[in-house]
Amino acid sequence: MSKLTKADKFVDFSDYGRRFAKPIAIYFSKTIVTPVQVTLLFVVSAFISLFAIWKGYFFTAAFFIILKSILDAADGELARLKKRPSYTGRYLDSVSDIVLNFLFFMMIAYITTHNYSLAFIAFLLFQLQGTLYNFYYVILRNKKENADKTSRVFENKFPVAFTYEKQSNVNVLFVLYKLFYGVFDWIVYQLEKSASKVKYMPKWFMTFVSLYGLGFQLLIMAFFLAFGWKEYIILFFIIYSMLIPFFIGVRKIFVS
Repeated sequence: MSKLTKADKFVDFSDYGRRFAKPIAIYFSKTIVTPVQVTLLFVVSAFISLFAIWKGYFFTAAFFIILKSILDAADGELARLKKRPSYTGRYLDSVSDIVLNFLFFMMIAYITTHNYSLAFIAFLLFQLQGTLYNFYYVILRNKKENADKTSRVFENKFPVAFTYEKQSNVNVLFVLYKLFYGVFDWIVYQLEKSASKVKYMPKWFMTFVSLYGLGFQLLIMAFFLAFGWKEYIILFFIIYSMLIPFFIGVRKIFVS
């Protein structure tokens, strides 16, 4: 089951891991493994990568970053196969992502000559990039009839838990989500208020903006690590943020 209709599907540079995620999800769909457990697996993969960075095994680190992205896609695939979408999984996934992204930038600062302040700025811009892509993607996704509404354009109230998950877990994770992502969502919305009223996001536009998707961002980070260019990662993502006003400008001019 796809997040998008066939008519809405586009070339998504950030979603390269899905072709590997689908067989993983199909395998787990025949077991008692849950989507939340797969989310925890990608957290484990990320921590292995962090350990490898710390020890200087950069090719290994790159491998586990890419594996993390594949498992990040597999948890959602499994939820759809088992017909068990959940707010617990949705918010746990997002909260895990932002914490891990922060740790990646701090670890890179630790092993390089960059100070932590610059790494923190790069992390904030990295998150803003991803939030912009997600904003457009969720708008497109929610145009689908009977769309999975666990991802919402406006995360402004506590969602009602599904019958097979605990409301208390959803509430805690939602609070954490708002704590970590609220400022990024607010900034993007202030920059792109009119986007939520757009009737359709063209495929060509979504393809270009998918360069800001987390999967592609982490692929870039893995590429730099694999080639031993760790010193350039923080500066790259700061400069990479120059595309933010470009994408917004293109959207406002050509997509309305």
